[in-house]
Amino acid sequence: MTTSQTTTGRTSRTREGGASDGVVTGARPGTWFLRRAGAYVALTKPRVIELLLVTTVPTMILAEGGLPDLGLILLTLVGGAAAAGSANAFNCYIDRDIDAIMNRTKRRPLVTGEITPRAGLVFATILGVLSLSWFAFLVNPASAWLTFAAIAIYVVGYTMILKRRTPQNIVWGGIAGCMPVFIGWAAVTGGMSWAGLVLFGVIFFWTPPHYWPLSIKFKKDYANAGVPMLPVVSDDKRVAAEMIGYTIAMIACSLALTPLAGMTWVYTVGAAALGAWFLWSTVAMQRRAKDPSRKLGAMKVFHASITYLTLLFVLVAVDVFLPF
Repeated sequence: MTTSQTTTGRTSRTREGGASDGVVTGARPGTWFLRRAGAYVALTKPRVIELLLVTTVPTMILAEGGLPDLGLILLTLVGGAAAAGSANAFNCYIDRDIDAIMNRTKRRPLVTGEITPRAGLVFATILGVLSLSWFAFLVNPASAWLTFAAIAIYVVGYTMILKRRTPQNIVWGGIAGCMPVFIGWAAVTGGMSWAGLVLFGVIFFWTPPHYWPLSIKFKKDYANAGVPMLPVVSDDKRVAAEMIGYTIAMIACSLALTPLAGMTWVYTVGAAALGAWFLWSTVAMQRRAKDPSRKLGAMKVFHASITYLTLLFVLVAVDVFLPF
């Protein structure tokens, strides 16, 4: 085969839908746009956003004492998703140096070059401004201020100050993840209550036993990146012991909701059962702290934490509609 024939063959294949030297010459219409849109969506960490929104709707139902206006729910969810997406995109921009080192994050768009740092920063800023304006003009000022606080705590408090300096980074930085409860409550009532504060406490104490198991699995990643997560600087047995303490505090907060919000025995029994189940999983993790399979056990606790929080807030919502 001659050189010209070889070149012609490559050109033909490229025109059929491939790419040559990074130039898409015959791709289906919209392929480039979809890939770029997907990269921007990845910057927002949609799987993290899902968990935040799971806590918002039940909180709004409890604040209303029934089903709030569906339009208000939609406005709050859209604004909350945009705010969380903005905070996560800022996080990707600031942490792009350590994301490139860690196996878990090295395929993020700012690391691979799918999106430039400047474009990522502009995207995060625009999304943040839009979310704040959305809450201020379409929901109420209180929810807008709380949204601003949530973004600031995550971006400045956690990402810029705490994450690379202290093993307690996720404890205090996790406050940002508790803010959807305040935002949802304020969207309905324009203010806050003790019941809302207790729900905030549930998520606050839930965050360490939720995130530290993930940190155990990716301990080497965090160590290589110089991020002093607690599992990096302490042995797994101590980490598990602290998780047990936070879990007990979380269960206490969940049960305190009964007298403060007038929950029924259905919620109380359900919350106690869920709490006991999750507590047992953390105790089992401590017992296996020196076992070779401890990383697998840690991930079981991680997944259990998601199940626990989801079911607890489902109970909150369901309990409001019970006729007794």
